[in-house]
Amino acid sequence: MSVLRRLQTAPGAEIVLAAVGDEPGVHVVGGAVRDALLDRVPRELDLEVEGDALAVARRAAARVSGRLTAHERFGTATVQADGYVFDLAGARRERYARPGALPEVELGAPLAEDLGRRDFTVNAMAVRLSDGRLTAWPGAREDLAAGVLRVLHARSFEDDPTRLLRLARYGHRLGFAPDPETARLADPALMRTVSGDRLGNELRLILREGALGALDGLGRALLGDGFAVPDPLPADPLAALAASVRDVGDLDARLDALGFTARDRRLVTTAASLQLAGATDVELWQALRRVPAEAVELVAARAGPDAEAARRWLDDVRHRRLEITGADLVDAGLSGAAVGAGLEAATVAMLEGRAPDRDTQLAAALSL
Repeated sequence: MSVLRRLQTAPGAEIVLAAVGDEPGVHVVGGAVRDALLDRVPRELDLEVEGDALAVARRAAARVSGRLTAHERFGTATVQADGYVFDLAGARRERYARPGALPEVELGAPLAEDLGRRDFTVNAMAVRLSDGRLTAWPGAREDLAAGVLRVLHARSFEDDPTRLLRLARYGHRLGFAPDPETARLADPALMRTVSGDRLGNELRLILREGALGALDGLGRALLGDGFAVPDPLPADPLAALAASVRDVGDLDARLDALGFTARDRRLVTTAASLQLAGATDVELWQALRRVPAEAVELVAARAGPDAEAARRWLDDVRHRRLEITGADLVDAGLSGAAVGAGLEAATVAMLEGRAPDRDTQLAAALSL
């Protein structure tokens, strides 16, 4: 199958081709071309325009009766049509004022120069939609065939240290390995120059792809020396993270710095702290009755004794109910805090097997 025909299998490709397929300066770039050459279905089509991307986008929106959102300052535009959204960006060159800074962009670059700002050679390829012509960075096709991830220049990771995390993610997804020089340049300490939000965005992509095990030293640089990936790794992203940071100190602050939401921080820190192996039913009730079920589900998603205990809580223990209520204890003469204490005593007795019915539960509650 030709590269262009494989690109046509990507989600939304029919809309993109109807909109810009005849535009001579429009190219599919990056991962979609890489995947097409690997005979994989591309995830999405990233479009680059040699020339005026905004003018192309206006014509594209008119062709497919789409809605256009132009970002003139950045030379990009978004077209939405038939429930599908695609972006067009003008070819550009970039300059980094300092390590880790966002790039300064200059529009109007030729395609070959635009490819030079990419992360790895296997992503520095483009296919012109009008005729299928392939443009590739020198050595890109050879690296793709050899399964190699290679940076385009020696300052690549210094300019954008988030590429370190993409190196791990692409390696996991594609089964590729860095060439020796790229591996030598991949210094985790470079990530100190990047904002936590940018690093966190890359980490969440890694979690969604199940690639946490590919981080190694990068994970310790991000999350602390206590970071350790278990085997097997839970499929759920937050469960995988919680299982890998059980020995990380100041975990909530670290996750906050990486831009995790308050809800996700709460679930991960709670799940990471739970030690449930060997717990009795009473101990599970005492430890988990006020813990969000979502946090316990993260523990249940991993392997081992903690997970077995968590599943026992979720499937059985938390569903057991007393046959008495607080009203029964009030009728029996208890009041105030004694009612709550009585119900707790009855629950413990029930979970220990000493109070299987209403009469024995009432007796346990009143024994206080």
